[in-house]
Amino acid sequence: GLRRAPAAAELFFRRPPFRGSFALGAGRAEGLRGLRAFRFSAADVAYLRSVLPSNTDDAFFDYLATLDASEVTVTAIPEGSVVFARVPFLQVKGPLLVVQLLETTLLCLVNYASLVATNAARFRLLAGPDMKLMEMGLRRAQGPDGALSASKYSYIGGFDCTSNILAGKLYGIPVRGTIAHSFVMSFRSLEEVQPRELPPQAGGDPVDLAALAVSWLQRVCDRLQTPPGKANQGELAAFVSYAVTFPCDFQGLLDTYCVRRSGLPNFCAVALALHQLGYQAIGVRLDSGDLAQQSKEIRQVFRDCGAHFQVPWFGTIPIAVSNDISEQSLEEFRREGSEIDMIGIGTNLVTCPLQPSLGCVYKLVEVNGSPCLKLTEDEEKMTIPGMKTIYRLYDAAGHPFMDLMALEEEPSPSAGQELGIRVLGRLWETTTVIPSTVEPLHRTYFRDGQVCEPLPSLPEVRTHAQVSLSLLSPAHRRLHEPQPYPVAVTERLHRLFLELRQGS
Repeated sequence: GLRRAPAAAELFFRRPPFRGSFALGAGRAEGLRGLRAFRFSAADVAYLRSVLPSNTDDAFFDYLATLDASEVTVTAIPEGSVVFARVPFLQVKGPLLVVQLLETTLLCLVNYASLVATNAARFRLLAGPDMKLMEMGLRRAQGPDGALSASKYSYIGGFDCTSNILAGKLYGIPVRGTIAHSFVMSFRSLEEVQPRELPPQAGGDPVDLAALAVSWLQRVCDRLQTPPGKANQGELAAFVSYAVTFPCDFQGLLDTYCVRRSGLPNFCAVALALHQLGYQAIGVRLDSGDLAQQSKEIRQVFRDCGAHFQVPWFGTIPIAVSNDISEQSLEEFRREGSEIDMIGIGTNLVTCPLQPSLGCVYKLVEVNGSPCLKLTEDEEKMTIPGMKTIYRLYDAAGHPFMDLMALEEEPSPSAGQELGIRVLGRLWETTTVIPSTVEPLHRTYFRDGQVCEPLPSLPEVRTHAQVSLSLLSPAHRRLHEPQPYPVAVTERLHRLFLELRQGS
């Protein structure tokens, strides 16, 4: 019956997220793995029998037990590519019922993945290429699945590392972390530090690092003109304990107490004590207050101590910040000329508060060889009928300037060819364009029940995403009030659209 009729559907979004002009397409690899595993187990069928009406035909359940994706073909834009509104980044062909059953799974796997990858890309564009970005959203994410997905797709979007160790284990993402406030607060005095001795890196007898840090604290406080008695002894003990355990990875969290009178001198004392033994501290973190201003003050102290105590690397100690960082925060950091080297972002990255859903849809475009058109009074919600080939058109500078949808059977456009097209939103008029380069966007990734093209590694997808973003023109890449990216159809596809609309 109709359930086996050949059908085709497309997955796309109607409006670009975050009031931008683009999204990053992500989640395709998980979708393909889901297709490969698609089937109804005996337990699945038994459960469906228990919840569907008792008069449901037994033949239906027998049919479900035979279903798989062996007759499904999927074409898609490579994962990590920039995608635009109304352009399908997944096309699914197969028996009608199977194509319909795949809708929810594919939407679930693509919607959030693409949204958080896009959000991460926006943070990367604001931060610039040299700033280190760490995903720190595990505690604020919508459950463990959301947290792992956020770590994975933030990395694709351009983040450098994650604090989620499980994500590092599962996906190979670089992991980073810092001291917690609770660790600092758990110490009261240097007497609690055990062990407290550390051998010099070059070898030799162990040295009492706590005693050495106390002597350095006096010298640092004299230089900073702050009383040593104001430096919290529990904080100093925490720093010493951490430094003894991880002498090559010592970093300080400066704002558990007062940054200027306690956190900063305590850190400098321990870092200089480590330096005396041949080790080098790797950074500090701030988690409260005016982060940009504090970073400048801390950098000045580091430079002054480095010069005064003749420790050249001290002035370049990396400064990391966190604390509800948003896009607005990054804009302020750049405007104020901060000395920040790494930014940890959690809530405003993984929860995507500016737009909690991408709004991808999955629509039939052909059944039994006949193009389908969803009609509505809202032109934005009308579908573009028929099986299509998607092309990206580039200008002479190498920037994409338009995506073009053509019917599958149409000849491919060529570089240098004058094309008469209709831009979505301006279908009443013909526009002529001449591309310098034409790129077919879709590749076939799934056929005969198997993934038929090697899937790139996560770092490869991340690199592709950054290249794809870099090709955008500044007018399309900017985050505020970008120039809308035009998507067009060929004249032949436009005629088909009109014929179906008039015949409905």
